[in-house]
Amino acid sequence: MTPPTIEHQATVRIKDLLLRTYIGIKEEEINNQQDVLINVKLRYDATAAVDNNEIESALNYRTITKEIIHHVDGNRFALLERMTHEVLMIVMAHDAVQWAQVEIDKPHALRYAESVSVSLQAHRDAA
Repeated sequence: MTPPTIEHQATVRIKDLLLRTYIGIKEEEINNQQDVLINVKLRYDATAAVDNNEIESALNYRTITKEIIHHVDGNRFALLERMTHEVLMIVMAHDAVQWAQVEIDKPHALRYAESVSVSLQAHRDAA
């Protein structure tokens, strides 16, 4: 029997990171913090983490989360698109990340809607 081929492309999801920030262009939005809900999905080669079973060999998603919190919490953004782009750049600043998608929801941004969200993604070209 042929052993299975196992790919160690790990998918990491940071789900429903709830932060407060200044987001928007209306006076009320400029003067009052609002909730945003951040979701990050990323892929990296986890071969070393699987083989070594040591934290030093893995992508530290806690560090990425702290960087996102530090950047977004209490900051000011006119557009959801810009905030999403900046969070995506924080994730992609980690060389191990091969692909990432960031989606940020702004709850109750529209009347009768639960939320409005913007999603952006980036990838590294294969070397």
